[in-house]
Amino acid sequence: MKLCSICFSLTEDDPCRICTDERRDASLLCAVAEAKDIYAIERTSAYHGRYHVLGGLISPMDGIGPAQLRVKELVERIAHEKPQELVIATNPNAEGEATALYLSRLLSPSGLRVTRLAYGLPIGGDLDYADEVTLAKALEGRRAM
Repeated sequence: MKLCSICFSLTEDDPCRICTDERRDASLLCAVAEAKDIYAIERTSAYHGRYHVLGGLISPMDGIGPAQLRVKELVERIAHEKPQELVIATNPNAEGEATALYLSRLLSPSGLRVTRLAYGLPIGGDLDYADEVTLAKALEGRRAM
């Protein structure tokens, strides 16, 4: 196993099968923290773009800043491949939010559409059991029917 020279996912072949798949939507790029996050998204069969593995999340408490992640490689890749949208798919915790905010502020001025995974209630969930933050995020992210 080695890292893909394009997306930095774990692979046996370099570049990986996702990066070399011509059927993938090159206008979509999804930034994830770790390679395992790609497999979680792929299991949904709902995303058909490409990926970029950051190699972690910004965590000042642990001494991890943007320089320790593959942010420079992401910026270079965006400049080279010119995707239309960057989907930030980091966990909804302090580190994931910090990373998403940093990437959004860094890349939005370039005209790239930067989006974030939605928050909300799980399918089959019960409002009585949802915490206040999840309900608030679900209300903020509501959409027309």
